[in-house]
Amino acid sequence: MYPVKRETASGEEVMSFRMASNVRRRDRESGEWVDGGTLYLTVSCWRRLVQGVGASLMKGDPIIAHGELRTNEYRTRDGEPRTDLEMRASAVGPDLARCTARLDRSGRGRATTEPDSADAPDAETPDEDGAVAEDVAVLAG
Repeated sequence: MYPVKRETASGEEVMSFRMASNVRRRDRESGEWVDGGTLYLTVSCWRRLVQGVGASLMKGDPIIAHGELRTNEYRTRDGEPRTDLEMRASAVGPDLARCTARLDRSGRGRATTEPDSADAPDAETPDEDGAVAEDVAVLAG
C-alpha cells in the first residue's frame, strides 16, 4: 500500500503504510538464498516523519523502520476478532544496502563529525553456523 496521509480528530497528521519484513538466509551447502516467513505490519508516522515519508518513499522501496510495536485488537463487520500489528515509527529511511539515496539537507544543520565506520553494522551478518542472514523490509503492496 502506498503511504496514506490522514488527519486525526484532534487535527494531528499521521501517515500510515503497510510494511512487509522478510527474512532471507543463505543456505551453506547450496549457496542459494532461501526465503523465510514474511511479517506484515502497519507503520504509523507522526509529526516530522509525515513530511519526510510522504516526500521520499514509494510502494516497493526497501526501507528500514524503527519504533514501538503494539497490537491493536478489533472486530470485523461480521464480529470476527482480529489483531493487527502496528509500529509507531520513530525513524524511517531507505535501506542503503539495497538502494541509494540523495539527502536534502535544506533547512537543517550538518553533522560536524563522521560516524565511526568500526561501529557501523555490516549489511550481511553471519549466523552461528557461518551462513549469512539478512532482513529485508519493503513497503507492501
